[in-house]
Amino acid sequence: MKLGIVGAGMIVQDLLSFIKDIPTITLQAISSRPSHEEKLRLLQQQYSIEQVYSNYCEMLSDPDVDTVYIGLPNHLHYDYAKEALLHGKHVICEKPFTSNLSEFLELKELAEKKQLILVEAITNQYLKNYLSMKDHIPQLGDIKIVECNYSQYSSRYVAFQAGEVLPAFNPEMSGGALMDINLYNIHLVVGLFGSPERVEYWPNMERGIDTSGILLLDYGTFKCVCIGSKDSTAPNSVNIQGNNGYINMKSSANIVDSYNYVLNRQEPIRVDHKDHAHRMYDEFVEFDRMIRELDWDTAAQMLEHSEKVMQVVEQAKQSANLVFGPDRLRHN
Repeated sequence: MKLGIVGAGMIVQDLLSFIKDIPTITLQAISSRPSHEEKLRLLQQQYSIEQVYSNYCEMLSDPDVDTVYIGLPNHLHYDYAKEALLHGKHVICEKPFTSNLSEFLELKELAEKKQLILVEAITNQYLKNYLSMKDHIPQLGDIKIVECNYSQYSSRYVAFQAGEVLPAFNPEMSGGALMDINLYNIHLVVGLFGSPERVEYWPNMERGIDTSGILLLDYGTFKCVCIGSKDSTAPNSVNIQGNNGYINMKSSANIVDSYNYVLNRQEPIRVDHKDHAHRMYDEFVEFDRMIRELDWDTAAQMLEHSEKVMQVVEQAKQSANLVFGPDRLRHN
């Protein structure tokens, strides 16, 4: 994979911190707005990036770039992904894929038409502990209760309270707890159990944005609660309870750290299969393989999963009458 990166924020620097550990990925280019050129030059020097562009279309015209990673604020994902696909590039797009389901469906159709791989960068779907958890769930018997709590008091919330509205708390930029922190919970649960029968979202709202909230997913035979908070914190956890046992993980859904697998009246078994310290490593190993081998089947499966997640997000927003991003502009 010859990767072109767009963005220069925290998530891009996170990516750059480990990407050298995947030798089949070449850092071909990085692009951001002209005001970030000095920052890009420093990143180029630090991480041996081949080219720097202050114009996105110029990077897309680089024939040596075959894949674009989009690490920009949520509301920009659709436009930048569409432009990359139109230029014949494979696309890895940070979560959330898009601001709404209709944008996602348009990108999906375009990728299929252009015969390009389009995937969402969502850590937990590729982590070895998550895949192991998937294998253990049938042994738990009939699932009764699922609970995920990802709560992290955000430094951006401090700024928000002081009157500075950064992208993470800007409704016009598809910010908020549902689209950011709770999305990991949704991906984990939908990846394990598929689409729920009913969705309800109860947000805590401040100045038009959900700073935290409780998402209820009704699967008919069992119930699930997903808690996402950027305005308060608590011990993060995932609990999956069946009539034959349970899984308890004392970490957030984006990391999927070690967990205890416990059958009724038996001693806990600690499970930990991770073999790299960075949470994003496994997904990029798989993205690289998928693109090098043009594994259309796996790419299609992951797009199907992302579509189910986007459907849950749409239902959650509708249940709470939330209007974010481009939908907000159209609503006004």
